[in-house]
Amino acid sequence: MSIITVKIPSPLRPLTAGQAEVKIEGATVGEVLQKMNSQFKGFGDRVLDDGKTVKRFINVFVNEDNIRDKKELDTELKNGDTISILPSIAGG
Repeated sequence: MSIITVKIPSPLRPLTAGQAEVKIEGATVGEVLQKMNSQFKGFGDRVLDDGKTVKRFINVFVNEDNIRDKKELDTELKNGDTISILPSIAGG
């Protein structure tokens, strides 16, 4: 199983006890996000729609690649990959 670094954006850090990065095992993005939800209560509610897709206003990258351009939650991971979670910012 691969060890993945998950970068946590500031708005989600209260759910991870202030941690900016979390190391977690997983073979796919979906598996890692589900484990994050198990470890940090409420995390999945902020990132996933019904646990099946990433919320529309959240972008998830594996290294430099947006998972929407790959296999979404089925995007495979390798040891040392980094997942970055970026909420969209709107203003006016």
